[in-house]
Amino acid sequence: MVGTIKSVSAYRIGFLLIDGFALMSYAAAVEPLRAANLLAGGTVYEVRHVPAAGARAVSSGGAVVEASAELGHDFDFDLVLVVAGGDPAVFRDERAFNWLRGLARRGVRLGGVSGGPVILALAGLMEGRRMTVHWEHAPALAEISPTLMVERTLYVIDRDRITCAGGTAPLDMMHALIAEHQGPAFARQVSDWFLHTEVRPSGGPQRAGLVERHGTTNPAVIQAIEAMENHIADPLELAQLAQLSGVGPRQLNRLFREKLGCRTMEFYRKLRLDKARNLLEQSTLSLTEIALATGFANSAHFSKVFRDFFGHAPSILRT
Repeated sequence: MVGTIKSVSAYRIGFLLIDGFALMSYAAAVEPLRAANLLAGGTVYEVRHVPAAGARAVSSGGAVVEASAELGHDFDFDLVLVVAGGDPAVFRDERAFNWLRGLARRGVRLGGVSGGPVILALAGLMEGRRMTVHWEHAPALAEISPTLMVERTLYVIDRDRITCAGGTAPLDMMHALIAEHQGPAFARQVSDWFLHTEVRPSGGPQRAGLVERHGTTNPAVIQAIEAMENHIADPLELAQLAQLSGVGPRQLNRLFREKLGCRTMEFYRKLRLDKARNLLEQSTLSLTEIALATGFANSAHFSKVFRDFFGHAPSILRT
């Protein structure tokens, strides 16, 4: 049975394809959108392909994708994903960079898959945002900027930026995006369509799964924690977490107290503070940058909450 569809109009996604792009990564990102339309019985996702080189893009294996929109075209995208492979660090197309910067100024959500995050970094669009990239391209990011907040994870959703390591990881990323747009029940149907029955959290595989880390198999709690991890810098409200978990706010709080010993938003705050502590220990970002990256309004508010929770000021970790 097809799940309830929440979107009134189609969500418009553009794929900026760089010649030599990884075909598997591209397919794992675009195919869930096709399946979503099929299962919904209508167009809930409108997809346009934008080859950087012109009329068509050629993958690393020789597959050709024809253009359905032109670079620089003023199509009203909701999200643009850059897909790249090979050696994305040598990409120097200022026309593409300027187009991406223009989209960012207009508030369009931007993402990168496989080597795509390198393209976004080269365009200067990843400063102050948590991100990931395929392990093969991680050294290139360090050369672009030492202040980039790179995590060795499957995918990272940080406000208006989405980055993904590629391979099969886009299947997991698209599951999270479809759940955000259409609800977890429909997203599960899409994943089941591809026999993708074990959806991985954004933080895998370098970290243990959510079940192992938190010691609970309750689906509502796991779904809520996954949503929290995808919204570190732009914290969701309790009602939003409950909606994504498929239960009411009071029931979600009851489940968190029962399974994890604390209320939902208390757990969420600890999650954000733990992320902030990691950034303090592993990056050279300023307190203000870390505060914003973990969902606090300013460094003063961040410092107070951090001191109340850990018993010392965040600056101590910088001495």
